[in-house]
Parts: sequence; C-alpha cells; structure tokens
Amino acid sequence: MANTKVQYFGTGRRKSSVARVILSNGKGEFLINDRPFEEYIPSAATRLDVTQPLVLTESEGKYDISVNVNGGGLTGQAGAIRLGITRALLEINPDLRKILKPAGMITRDSRSKERKKYGLKKARKASQFSKR
Repeated sequence: MANTKVQYFGTGRRKSSVARVILSNGKGEFLINDRPFEEYIPSAATRLDVTQPLVLTESEGKYDISVNVNGGGLTGQAGAIRLGITRALLEINPDLRKILKPAGMITRDSRSKERKKYGLKKARKASQFSKR
C-alpha cells in the first residue's frame, strides 16, 4: 500500500470550456488531454497565463498535472485550466488563498457569448436601417 498516490482535484470553467484538473505529487509532468502541455498550447503568452497560479505559489515542478478539457477554443480552455489548477492548489493548502485571491485567480470569469436575438444578424448587429 506504499504505492498509493495522493490526488487533488479542481474543476475550472470559462466561456463554454470545462477543465478537470488532477494534481499529484511528482516532478512537474504536465499533460492536457494526454498530450504534452507545450504541444497542446502552442502560444507562449497563453502558456504563461495557464501556469500563473503555479508561479505565484512557487510550486512549479512539485506536482504532476493531468488535465481533461473540452469545449470552446484554446483561450477559453486555458482560462478553465488556470481556474482548475488554482482550485486544486487551494485543496492542497488553503493558506495559498491570500496569495491567489489578490491576483484574481480564484474568481471565475463569468463572461460568455451573448445569445443571438431574432430579427438580428448576431446578438446586437442589425441590418442597416433604410429610410427609403
């Protein structure tokens, strides 16, 4: 029974993306949908955004991260992963809240796409008004 692995879970959502994050003690392996982190998220700026909670809490390389994410685009998925990592870190150590809260990591970004209205082309875009 010495080979049991302690796992910490966090669920993150952003726009229409949902990420299920599993943190376990390890040496920093990061997999998203069974693909390496750098391969799944090619943009360096987006990668920085995802790893921000780990950088703030100085826990890069301490945990193996496994993520299952679906829905939405890459940016929405990145936001969902970031929130999932934050929630998993808070499960490990609730004292990290005072570091993560001022940085805005704990708050879920509730902005999502506005629904299309009838008679319009998009949510707010209407056809040009013609007097004659």
